[in-house]
Amino acid sequence: MQSASYKLGRFFLCRLKHDSRLSQSILKFAKEKRVKMAFFTVVGAVKEARLAYYDQVGHEYQKIKFDRPLEIANCFGNLSFKAGKPFSHVHAVLADKAGKTYAGHLIGATVFAAELHLQELLGKKLEREYDQTTGLALLEFGEL
Repeated sequence: MQSASYKLGRFFLCRLKHDSRLSQSILKFAKEKRVKMAFFTVVGAVKEARLAYYDQVGHEYQKIKFDRPLEIANCFGNLSFKAGKPFSHVHAVLADKAGKTYAGHLIGATVFAAELHLQELLGKKLEREYDQTTGLALLEFGEL
């Protein structure tokens, strides 16, 4: 098992722009504030979304598209690096008007109204590298 200890840096609260792309907005905000690594949560609602489920046997994502408004029941993730570039890894639980929930890896979503709570991490670089066993880009711990 790999692990590393981190110090907590700055903590930010941010209102994401209406009609913005959720994951891209998080990356843009982090870049503006010079945050390299972080963990975050998001509350609010989206106009539409795309989730994915990872097929562990076929090593590919099965995509699910929602062309309707959904409430963000839970959304969390982290900022790291992938191929040397900033990368956001986001999972979400979304609920429809009947309260039915859908969950998975968040591929994309258009913000209706959303608040970002972002906690900066200071320490060893979090870099994602290809893992042959899973077919995923998993966290590796290096120097920053």
